[in-house]
Amino acid sequence: MSASSDLEFFSLLAKHGNLRDAARHMGITPPAVSKRLAAIERRLGVRLLQRTTRRVGLTPEGELYLVEGARVLAELEALERAVAGRSEVPRGMVRLAATLGFGRRHIAPALSAFARRYPEVEVQLQLTDRPVDLVGQGLDLQIRLGELPDSSLTARLLARNRRVLCAAAAYLQRAGEPAGPHELAQHACLFIRENEETFGTWQLRCGARTEKVKVRGPLAANDGESVVGWALDGHGILMRSLWEVAPLLRSGRLRPVLAAWDLPPADIYAVFPTRNQLAAKTRALVDFLLERFAPHRRDADGGW
Repeated sequence: MSASSDLEFFSLLAKHGNLRDAARHMGITPPAVSKRLAAIERRLGVRLLQRTTRRVGLTPEGELYLVEGARVLAELEALERAVAGRSEVPRGMVRLAATLGFGRRHIAPALSAFARRYPEVEVQLQLTDRPVDLVGQGLDLQIRLGELPDSSLTARLLARNRRVLCAAAAYLQRAGEPAGPHELAQHACLFIRENEETFGTWQLRCGARTEKVKVRGPLAANDGESVVGWALDGHGILMRSLWEVAPLLRSGRLRPVLAAWDLPPADIYAVFPTRNQLAAKTRALVDFLLERFAPHRRDADGGW
């Protein structure tokens, strides 16, 4: 008999509380149960049960064997499910959510390539900047920017991404460049309303120094592309994710502002409910996205 089968046998025996009931459940005789228990105790060199005519009670060693054995059996079962799952063909429906801007620009094209590789997986993409309840909304996966708020979820880093301050050269020539975060209060700032942040408050850090500044400006929207357009038109200073404005910074259409100061990170994660094993279809999509975005995890700026 294997150690795992001995653990299963002992767990059943402890559950039933006496040899007769355990024997009836296993379809063997009470003497056979007693003989196997004695063999396990000889192998371990300890007594696991205190026997009476009617019931059995756990010894301290028996209690340890039962509790730790249950953990080992659960881990073994999870391992076998994971190994068996590797041979499954990904198929069926995967539902995922992503933010409007990043989802439209990066996730939708990635899903086009995924669909060619996995023709038996059907994908439904929901683009939204509203808070997402993965379990409540029946979603398998979320592409999220920023820190994970719920410890019951699992997150895999897809891409590194910084937020930056930037503005058009025309605005900076007209209004001047701020020398420090405190001067932002005297500038026109452009806002994107995001659920997880305090509207109109920007936090910046340089080394051990952190500053919060209340800023204001003439224009705000819940759509990032609209606000970037206003910045290009010279209306003010913008805080935006590097994945969106990096090409504009490289071309010079926007210029960095307070480049020595860091803003709260907006790294990009694939988030899913914590489980022992992902369904093959969901695991295939997570692995595909990790492969596709791998170049954006190799340096601090994400390679955007």
